[in-house]
Amino acid sequence: MTPFFGELIGTCLLVVLGNGVVANVVLSRTKGNNSGWIAITLGWGIAVFVGVYAVSSVSGAHINPAASIALAAAGKFAWGDVPTYIAGQMLGAMIGALIVWVTYRQHFEQTSDANAKLSAFCTGPAIRNPFNNLVSEIVGTFILVFGILHMVAPQSSLGSLDALPAALLVFGIGLSLGGTTGFAINPARDLGPRIMHAILPIPNKRDSDWGYAYIPVVGPIIGGLLAVSIFKLL
Repeated sequence: MTPFFGELIGTCLLVVLGNGVVANVVLSRTKGNNSGWIAITLGWGIAVFVGVYAVSSVSGAHINPAASIALAAAGKFAWGDVPTYIAGQMLGAMIGALIVWVTYRQHFEQTSDANAKLSAFCTGPAIRNPFNNLVSEIVGTFILVFGILHMVAPQSSLGSLDALPAALLVFGIGLSLGGTTGFAINPARDLGPRIMHAILPIPNKRDSDWGYAYIPVVGPIIGGLLAVSIFKLL
């Protein structure tokens, strides 16, 4: 298996399990309806664990464009491989979102809240303020990448033994900082499913909130690069 397919599969697993738990919580007539924020954050932590563990030996399990860019900026990953990794991550995220929609299709049909349907694909702010929302994504991703950089030092990638601490890190970020924007902290995790929301035949859906879409893309990249700068300084 090539690193491209490793990142595709790892990110697909991440989104299937992560967006899957969101769908289970927010969509109507599911077994997990209204089970709450802790269920969502724990689900995303488990999603990271599975994604990293599954493909760490193939691609290093970046499963996040912000992580790939940050590792390259830190000198732990070749810049020439970044586009291939991001392509795999984006395609994997889109396939993962498609699988979630197929699985929960009847529940999307039963759900009248168009915002809930969108949230099963991508993030959105609790209070819409572009500057503050951007800062939230920067801070969350800074902590994610700063932690990952210490996990991979002096390696160039996450190994399977790093899957659990990476998952706990994401779980902690979600519990502590995720209440503002839903903690995308991963451009592919947000943008790939958002594209799928736009093109899938979901009944009575709203727009895909493209005016907000740049924040969970730009914020994580800035946060990752800031983490690299502080990591190098220390």
